[in-house]
Amino acid sequence: MAIALQDPIPWPSEAIWEAVYPTLPNFSVEVLAELDSSNTELMRRARSGQTDPVLLVAETQSAGRGRLGREWVSTRGDSLTFSLGLPLPVKDWSGLSLAVGLSLAESLHPQVGLKWPNDLWIKGCKLGGILIEAASTGSRSYVVIGVGLNINPQADVGLRTPPAALIDWLPDIDAAKALRLVAAPLLFAVQRFAQEGFAPLQSRFHARDVLCGLTVQTSDGVEGVALGVDPTGALQIQTASARVRILSSEVSVRPAELKENKDIPEPKGN
Repeated sequence: MAIALQDPIPWPSEAIWEAVYPTLPNFSVEVLAELDSSNTELMRRARSGQTDPVLLVAETQSAGRGRLGREWVSTRGDSLTFSLGLPLPVKDWSGLSLAVGLSLAESLHPQVGLKWPNDLWIKGCKLGGILIEAASTGSRSYVVIGVGLNINPQADVGLRTPPAALIDWLPDIDAAKALRLVAAPLLFAVQRFAQEGFAPLQSRFHARDVLCGLTVQTSDGVEGVALGVDPTGALQIQTASARVRILSSEVSVRPAELKENKDIPEPKGN
């Protein structure tokens, strides 16, 4: 029985490398047909001493991971899953996931919003997610930034938030084109964050903040109105008795009125 061969995906590896080379001459771009998880692979490499800057794309992930241990489903062509690994001297990691999300959103579409701390939403549906991990090798820190984006419509069975598809907003998009849009700007944004922190990005994040002004609930029991993020990237919530800052990446936040997706506001501009 003949086995049908899949057409190769035209990944823009050389174009991305050329854009990044002047800043990082030892940067490389890798594309693998299948991995358990691109983040897991780069963390394995970092622990064995491989800490060169790299963009690793997995066409398919068999054990993709999201934040808080959640599974991230990834299939060839229908999703874009990649990890960016960088040796990064960061003084303060606060707000890094917000900086990453902002870079992705601004590269993709004016209507892509940001849900604290690491999700990309559009019209009340989840377009993508971010998973950031770090490994220490001696006195150096190595950060691994994993990104998952839905390119084509996804099944929503068992998902807490309905999935969005980028192709509904960019009809000519595919995984390779999406990677070309986001990869180099993301690397440059992370480098700027390492030097400047989150504070210069606060107003731009606010413009795409889908939680601001909504009643929200956190997984550790805080309920109130989201007031946006402060200069460190902490989420501010006005409860009945006080203003609370949410810092922990182990806390999840949900809009209390998510029952009706149409009630989630669109991002407030570019």
